[in-house]
Amino acid sequence: MPVCGSGSPHRCPSPGRRSSAVPSGNAIQLPDAQEKRPPRSLAGVLATGFGLGFAPFAPGTFGSALGVALALPLLGAPFPAYALVAAAIAGLAIWAAGVTQRATGRHDDGRIVIDEVAGQIVALAPLTFAGALPPLAWVALVVTGFVTFRLFDVWKPGPVGWAERSLPGGAGVVADDLLAGALAALVLAGGMWLLGEIGWIAAPFGSAASEGVQIG
Repeated sequence: MPVCGSGSPHRCPSPGRRSSAVPSGNAIQLPDAQEKRPPRSLAGVLATGFGLGFAPFAPGTFGSALGVALALPLLGAPFPAYALVAAAIAGLAIWAAGVTQRATGRHDDGRIVIDEVAGQIVALAPLTFAGALPPLAWVALVVTGFVTFRLFDVWKPGPVGWAERSLPGGAGVVADDLLAGALAALVLAGGMWLLGEIGWIAAPFGSAASEGVQIG
């Protein structure tokens, strides 16, 4: 049975719905009055990524895309400033996810995607060190950060899965994405080091940068 949730491409079925058979043998979903939706409040709006969490498929991927959109304008800032903004968004995500989880009664409700937003911003943090890059290099590195974060968020290796299972409330919803983002950031930093070594970019991780070589 496929894993579901905001970190998975498979969306969890809504609670409080029951299946009924029709004469043709096809199953239909009958709405239940007890179904709980995310609250119509600031917390609910933020938790669902301004409605992206209601996407009919892969809501977590849409949340990650929102994280990329929010991170890109910040990548020109010094790393401390970027880290401060990322920490503030993570704190906001924990609060919003916790409020929404209590309202819906579901742990890591698939409609909550602010955790993907926060994790994706963490994943792209190494790009604050990249400086001026050729457009193709920027695209390659951003795509790498996006894809690796989605991989770790769905796969949930080691501490990522532990955080989701063990931590309560909003912290349990968000912490696994932050850890997945940290792992993706390590992969991205390694990619930047490699590109610096082969001379494609003057990344601070490569010998070309340490020698002050200007690329492009």
